[in-house]
Amino acid sequence: MKIIESPIKGVFEIYPKIWEDTRGYFFESYRSDYLRDNGIDPEWLQENQSFSKAGTVRGLHFQRQPYGQCKLVRVLTGRVLDVAVDLRKGSPTFGKAFIVELNAKKHNMLYIPTDFAHGFSVLEDAVFSYKCSNYYNKESEGGILWNDPELGIDWGVDSPILSEKDEKWPTLSEFKEKSGGGL
Repeated sequence: MKIIESPIKGVFEIYPKIWEDTRGYFFESYRSDYLRDNGIDPEWLQENQSFSKAGTVRGLHFQRQPYGQCKLVRVLTGRVLDVAVDLRKGSPTFGKAFIVELNAKKHNMLYIPTDFAHGFSVLEDAVFSYKCSNYYNKESEGGILWNDPELGIDWGVDSPILSEKDEKWPTLSEFKEKSGGGL
């Protein structure tokens, strides 16, 4: 596996080694020892999968402590633009987004630590899978408005398909004020 730390400390792009031949391909999609050697060592407690149509935007979501979740995300089919926003109180990169295209041809993954908001836009119908280090807790769920101008994220879709709740999250500034500076 090739594991690359992003410009935002703690966020990693992961590229598995892929073996291909006339039958198809094989790769190790998860290997705890390689991840641990790079400082990624959560216990995975929940795994989720979603299907989304092209043009969908999901996010930006997070879980407050004590239910904070780090995530290991990947696309099984299709392509998404994956977004992680740093919400760590006192972080020098607070409010900064790391954006990467995840796609089924590259089999690349993204590791997102706790105290980040996460979301993605669907560039091509996609099955999205993510391991979580904690169980989902509805009362701990939060979010940031996906199209907050302060974030300046280009989601790569013209007419996004959104859930009602994703249209109503607070802006980053409102979140920062209400949370006392972050998670």
